[in-house]
Amino acid sequence: MLEILYQDEYIVAINKPRDLLVHKSFIASDIQEYAIQILRDQIGQYVYPVHRLDRKTSGVLLFALDKEILKQLNDDFATRKVEKKYIAIVRGFTPEEETIDYALTNDSGQTQEAKTYYKTLQQVEVDVPFGKHQTSRYSLVEAYPETGRQHQLRKHFKHIFHPILGSRPHGCNKQNKLWLDQFELTAMLLHALELQFEHPITKETIHLRATIDDQYTAYNKILQFDLSAYYKK
Repeated sequence: MLEILYQDEYIVAINKPRDLLVHKSFIASDIQEYAIQILRDQIGQYVYPVHRLDRKTSGVLLFALDKEILKQLNDDFATRKVEKKYIAIVRGFTPEEETIDYALTNDSGQTQEAKTYYKTLQQVEVDVPFGKHQTSRYSLVEAYPETGRQHQLRKHFKHIFHPILGSRPHGCNKQNKLWLDQFELTAMLLHALELQFEHPITKETIHLRATIDDQYTAYNKILQFDLSAYYKK
């Protein structure tokens, strides 16, 4: 059963679990369940994803309930009228805030402009040796992608040498191996926290927020960030 964050006769939004595909994919043809199918069966009608989240990314995922609403919301995403906020845990101490303006190439070989603003919320240094260092440093960040390119946040944080913990292939393989070998943890710590947009029919502002899952708790037993603001109250 998927967690429904919002539903009316035009749209529905869920808190997508990590490791759940949004739709069928030739890359993972062996997967039998995906978000579109589960949500369709759960609410008893067809749904149309307005945007995408990576399989390994959790958080707010919006669907339209008919094709006309889908077109309107797609237009709003394309013209950047939708505000998106993510949280991530990344390797190293990031600057207080920064805009990453770095073009990305998609799987079709097309290069597109891409821009992400982020700010650092917290930083920790933990007694986990890594390479020549006796400790490891991590940052909790909020990220606001101004464009919506494929794997944008994962690629952008890797570009600035602060890869998202657990990201593959756009991450740090040595860090990922460290967490696997020492703690048996493999989740990618990227979460679509909030989505804000104008309702296509009522024109009211819709603000959706998705809480984080227990994978953050598992990592945070070592990291000790204050994540209280991101759990259910």
